Amino acid sequence: MIILGAILLVIGLITGIAVLWTIGVILLAVGAVLWILGSLDHAVAGRRHYW
Repeated sequence: MIILGAILLVIGLITGIAVLWTIGVILLAVGAVLWILGSLDHAVAGRRHYW
C-alpha cells in the first residue's frame, strides 16, 4: 500500500493531476499506520475463531 501510494504521488506530481496526488497521500498515510501497528504486534481487523 505504501509503494502504491508513493507511485500515485509521484505520477500525480509529474502530471499535475490533483486527484492522483491526494489518493497517493492518503494511501501513504494509511499504509504507514498499518505498518506501525503491525510492527507493534497489534492485530488490525483480525478474525475471531470460535473453536
